[in-house]
Amino acid sequence: MKILANDGISKAGITLLENAGFEVITTKVAQEQIINYINTHQVAVLLVRSATKVRKDVIDACPSLKIIGRGGVGMDNIDVDYAISKDIQVINTPASSSNSVAELVFAHLFSGVRFLYDSNRNMPLEGDTRFNDLKKAYANGIELRGKTIGIIGFGRIGQSVAKMALGLGMKVIASDNFVGKAAIKVDFYNDQFINVEIFTEPIEDLLKHSDFVTLHVPAQKDYIIGAKEFSIMKDGVGIINCSRGGIINEVELIEALDNNKVLFAGLDVFEDEPTPAVQVLMHPQISMTPHIGAATLEAQERISVELAEQIITLLKHEI
Repeated sequence: MKILANDGISKAGITLLENAGFEVITTKVAQEQIINYINTHQVAVLLVRSATKVRKDVIDACPSLKIIGRGGVGMDNIDVDYAISKDIQVINTPASSSNSVAELVFAHLFSGVRFLYDSNRNMPLEGDTRFNDLKKAYANGIELRGKTIGIIGFGRIGQSVAKMALGLGMKVIASDNFVGKAAIKVDFYNDQFINVEIFTEPIEDLLKHSDFVTLHVPAQKDYIIGAKEFSIMKDGVGIINCSRGGIINEVELIEALDNNKVLFAGLDVFEDEPTPAVQVLMHPQISMTPHIGAATLEAQERISVELAEQIITLLKHEI
């Protein structure tokens, strides 16, 4: 039985699947060629991440498909309900990348409060001629300790962000339409730990009281953050989006940055991926990464192993 890992899979997952009797194909097939490839090779399992789209046309045209797997959390690139209606199993790995995404949130936060996004651009160009000027320009950094972080979306990733924030000595506010409270365990050396129970609050209260706001929600039909929400926030707030593009109005974010309502933004996702707006890419107060939240070696191994284990469980009787 053949498995096409079209957006890649780590060696650990390949080994598990091959040992279970599956043939794993890691050839990268272009979107417009994927239907033909699946049918030609009679692929039973299609594994994707965010690059490959599995829409109704693929599902209808590929009768050999038994499982569609998404390496990661969100499945907005898959027509999930339609696949299920066609008796295709749809699986994902919601827990595997939480820590990696949360760490990227803090990478952007540290970049923002210490101006790394700008100093890393200017030091190579002017560090030898304007060192003292740059030193003065970046002298007003902000500590995260003691500040309040507002987490919109308090699922696995949001809770991982909370754990790291508590470890840094930050205050945590969370908002979620489905999660009322969560117990956050913060581990320390020598098996010591603390448990902190966090109750979620209305988003308006979160926006009003947070020094930094980070979003961790699925894809949405409408913006979560726009001009109205910026108006509620503190002056000089920092905004992080390592979740999904299209949940922050980027035009209104630029306006908020330009009028100093927002001090900085950290973006890993964009409205128009894979061609983000030039105004966003060129803005001097935005720290940017190209949708790499889950792209750590550790997360990729966890994802591949979790997918492999699910596939083996679902199809072991057919091998």
